[in-house]
Amino acid sequence: MLSADAMSAVSVGGEPRGFAEWQRVVQRLLGKTPAAYGGLSTARVGEVLRTVRDEVREVAMRLHTHTGAVQLQAHPVLGPAGDVHAVRLWIGPARSRLPECRPAVGGIWDLASQTIRMPVRATHLPGITMRDYASGMSIAELFHRWPSFDRHAEVLDLLYEPKPGATLQFDVSAGASVCWRVSIRARDDERTRGAWLLIEDVCPEGALRRPTGLEQVALREAHRRAGTHLGMLQVEHASISHWLTDPAPWIRWDHLISPVDVFHPEDRARLAEAGAHLQAGEAISMTLRVLSDNCTYVPTQLSLYGYPGYSARRLAIAEFVPVFDEISAMRTRRPVVERSRCTFPPPDHRRAV
Repeated sequence: MLSADAMSAVSVGGEPRGFAEWQRVVQRLLGKTPAAYGGLSTARVGEVLRTVRDEVREVAMRLHTHTGAVQLQAHPVLGPAGDVHAVRLWIGPARSRLPECRPAVGGIWDLASQTIRMPVRATHLPGITMRDYASGMSIAELFHRWPSFDRHAEVLDLLYEPKPGATLQFDVSAGASVCWRVSIRARDDERTRGAWLLIEDVCPEGALRRPTGLEQVALREAHRRAGTHLGMLQVEHASISHWLTDPAPWIRWDHLISPVDVFHPEDRARLAEAGAHLQAGEAISMTLRVLSDNCTYVPTQLSLYGYPGYSARRLAIAEFVPVFDEISAMRTRRPVVERSRCTFPPPDHRRAV
């Protein structure tokens, strides 16, 4: 995996390497390929990797040494802007067949818009079809694809406070017999303020996904029966980061141009101001207008509590309770709804009744 000024190894032979020093990994790879002696060196492999990155192209080499013939293949893994996020490297005897490459794709987390962008090639990953593909999605939408994931706070800390050099890697179930390896490197430079991602399909055919824990399943079912809707909020950024229960059915929280659109523009500052109370250990209750499934803003009661676990961010647990009279009233007007855009009447009519 690449960054503006560094390269690291994230996986070898399907096994995670956790951003190991690439030179050591290449040296071990060459050591397992006797035919490479006298023909390839770590420095020369580094030149190939930089060529793939800078020229955005595949490189194939066939060399003859005193111990035999060796071949090298290097293929770029592209992100949504056409940049090379990673390079797939294979070195082996010339008579060997190149193993089949499982799908991999690069992504970009943009902090300003709070969205993750991925190229259309992401549909090659198991778990993403053309029907549910979107070029940009919120972190809540991505988490929603990972039902058994439990490292949300670590991911949010890295994404919302990007420190150059910070990295994170994990394997996650993204559906039945679907397993992704996600490698994240924080960036804060002229190209990106946020992070670059690499997502690899690492689940062998027929492998089963990691089962969701008994406690998690039981609690979700209890909340479903009770009609409780809980989410994690980034109060400073006025966005929903993760649903702890089933999403509130009257709230349109996904397929938005910006995650902040879920809250009325005039209410976002109020939500951000609640952070000071939460940091002091206080609970707070307020009524905010949230985006409904027909693109009107409707009042919803929010009860906010500070997240008790470890996190560098001001995370809040929020309980969403509908104001039913207003939700019934808003059905009198139905604006046009598209997959990722709401079309409203003139601004002076946008406030809920």
